[in-house]
Amino acid sequence: MTEESEALHVSPLDGLHRALGARMVGFAGYAMPVSYPAGILAEHRACREEAALFDVSHMGQAGLRGMAAAAALERLVPGDIAGLAPGRQRYTLLTNAAGGILDDLMVARLAEDHLFLIVNAARKAADFAHITAHLPPEVTLTPHPERALLAFQGPKAMTLLAPLAPALADLRFMAVRECGVAGIPCLVSRSGYTGEDGVEISLPAAAAEGLARTLLALPGVLPAGLGARDLLRLEAGLCLYGQDIDETTTPIAANLAWTIAKRRREAWDFPGGTAIAAEWQAGPARKRIGLRLEGRAPARSGAAILADGREIGRVTSGSFSPTLSAPIAMGYVAAAFATPGTALAVSVRERALAASVVPLPFLPHRYAS
Repeated sequence: MTEESEALHVSPLDGLHRALGARMVGFAGYAMPVSYPAGILAEHRACREEAALFDVSHMGQAGLRGMAAAAALERLVPGDIAGLAPGRQRYTLLTNAAGGILDDLMVARLAEDHLFLIVNAARKAADFAHITAHLPPEVTLTPHPERALLAFQGPKAMTLLAPLAPALADLRFMAVRECGVAGIPCLVSRSGYTGEDGVEISLPAAAAEGLARTLLALPGVLPAGLGARDLLRLEAGLCLYGQDIDETTTPIAANLAWTIAKRRREAWDFPGGTAIAAEWQAGPARKRIGLRLEGRAPARSGAAILADGREIGRVTSGSFSPTLSAPIAMGYVAAAFATPGTALAVSVRERALAASVVPLPFLPHRYAS
């Protein structure tokens, strides 16, 4: 994150963020709130214990239409898109010819001939150009910059939302539905990136501030910024594109092999499939791991991971976990050191701090069944 500048785009909720006293920073080309006056820890606690509202309107939204839309997208990702039922969504990856990850994205099927995509903000221009370049003439991609995206997350989120959206009462995890929320036509998915239950709500930008104010008026709900969101997704062991995964990491090394559908593992017919198949068979040379450090000092991105004083990898994300009251980190190490329980060290301010490999996620996910 960098300090904001006049060149940054703004979210439809920019005025609300500033009215709420948010500290704004530049992120992925947008001026976005990193925190509000209550502070990052209070925002984090609200999401873990009650509910928090995040503005994620900077992310890219697009519709992919045509009877061959699923088949066309499936040629670019390892997920089972053709088998995605209407009303369901799936997390998948765009991969390059070497098996590296171009982006991670959510794909929802709204109808047989209509997919809805949500991609990372920093990658949306490249993603949409890449997808468009590989579409047959009868399939079209339409970006939706006129839409906002809210994430309403926390163990009480669905209970609080119920009076405003009765139609969501039976919405299962990773299901998606077009329905009214407080009378506003929305596209709602029961998903998120905090490890908590909740929803993501796509809606017309012009209606976003009104709905955000309605949700923020509910008891126990706090607005939450990028700072809390980063802590929450790290505790949940979820990757941040550009930090934990990028074009140099493969789904196997990133511990995202589960995104490769069983049917796709028979043909490996997606970009980088041959390379990824070989890595699947032989095992990766390096793997993404979770680390728990002793003491209180956190390890930040870029810190060296050590074994017997020798560097064997680097931290990609690290912070102090408010829930665990301990410093945690993710990073990549040589596969021989990736087994949970392995004693390692992390270089922090020229000190080698003891750490051990732990299973991911750091906290159990609390998604709805």
